[in-house]
Amino acid sequence: MKVLWTLLKVAVALVLVIPVSLLLLGVFGTVLGLAILLLRVALIGLLAYGAFKLVARLMRGPSRRVESRVTPRLSPVDPYYEAAMRELDQDLPESHARR
Repeated sequence: MKVLWTLLKVAVALVLVIPVSLLLLGVFGTVLGLAILLLRVALIGLLAYGAFKLVARLMRGPSRRVESRVTPRLSPVDPYYEAAMRELDQDLPESHARR
């Protein structure tokens, strides 16, 4: 009788475990399949974007360079320094020469 009771427990456990494991395996397989599909779509999109940028660059030709005509300043002008030098020139005698 003990052997029959053990076999019955094993059978009940298998009846419960097998469908649940198949269900979980199906869910896991579906999620894995969707992940692989999304990865493929992302790679195809990346390749299409790169091909589009390459074709657009080849069709556009060389880019034109716009040169800005800015005159370089030899030294930066500091208004506070200039005001201080004018004030020193007023206060000090003529022996103070500006450099």
